[in-house]
Amino acid sequence: MSGDAASLQDRYSPQGRCFGCGPANDRGLRLKSRVEGDAVVCDFTPEPHHEAFPGMLNGGIIGALLDCHSNWTAAYHLMKARGADAPPCTVTADFHVKLKKPTPLGGPVHLRAQVAEAEGDRVVVEATLEAGGRVTATCRGTFVAVKEGHPAFHRW
Repeated sequence: MSGDAASLQDRYSPQGRCFGCGPANDRGLRLKSRVEGDAVVCDFTPEPHHEAFPGMLNGGIIGALLDCHSNWTAAYHLMKARGADAPPCTVTADFHVKLKKPTPLGGPVHLRAQVAEAEGDRVVVEATLEAGGRVTATCRGTFVAVKEGHPAFHRW
């Protein structure tokens, strides 16, 4: 994988409405995933309304961050593997998040994802979420490129 100044979302889905990663969703999280070597990374600064309990990030928000970031990792991988100019539309088949310790608010969290396995239209991605230099959550998920007729087809 090679780097690019624009986020994957801004470059390939500027009109995307996804709550987690859509640049056009002004009430969403608006992740900005970027390729860095063989990984996809993202820094996200939670806001007070993302709180679960005083000073800590909500687990559902953590799940959304890891899901969307991992999905873009899979889409980018498939694009490169196919030699395409744009990523295929991909969806989450499953994802499993482990909340290892509370994730504090008050600074950015760092997401890092890498492809663990890939076969055909399916990609397994492993990801971490760090806060203050400590891994607070991990994720392993399967993401699948969808075909014509699926509601997510042509979403970016």
